[in-house]
Amino acid sequence: MTWQKRIFDLFFASLLVVILTLPLVGLILWLLAVQGRPLFYVSERMRAPDRSFGLVKLRTMTVADSDSGVSGGDKEARITPAGRWLRDRRLDEIPQIWNILKGDLSFVGPRPPLREYVERFPALYAKVLKSRPGATGLASLIYHRHEEWLLSRCDTAEETDAVYTRACIPRKAALDLIYQRHSNICYDFMLVMRTIGKVFGRRE
Repeated sequence: MTWQKRIFDLFFASLLVVILTLPLVGLILWLLAVQGRPLFYVSERMRAPDRSFGLVKLRTMTVADSDSGVSGGDKEARITPAGRWLRDRRLDEIPQIWNILKGDLSFVGPRPPLREYVERFPALYAKVLKSRPGATGLASLIYHRHEEWLLSRCDTAEETDAVYTRACIPRKAALDLIYQRHSNICYDFMLVMRTIGKVFGRRE
């Protein structure tokens, strides 16, 4: 990560802390009332092929003794009503500002993968994770809705894994590598603005 990109991240993350602290407190109090504890969900993600971190989100699913792989139709029943509302608006991702301030994430980059996929596709992620993972990115903007649609049709964990590894990982990686080749501060700013537009715009 260049020092210019780090300054970009710190400036906008600090700005969002000021803007979103009160709304986040309101969301936390609301979640405490409607679905109880735990309020946060911490998922192990990879920022480099050999380095992990805890990605922080507001909890949107019922607690399970064991959980692995990406979310698909097989986990649909575990999404709480409050969690669905948060996910539709991507509000569950607000706590990732903490990950940006810590340096685990950038604002823009490939979405941080789960360890199991990095270990299964080491050559691919060795290329993708040359960029610092991001809260949003080119692949998130272009492929996110299609990925949701593909995984929502899966009925079992095995089917979800097969669809994700066969259809989603290679396509997202191709977009992440396009971003990597063209990455600069202006491009990051454009992708952040497009993300804000999608969050506040009408869902397709």
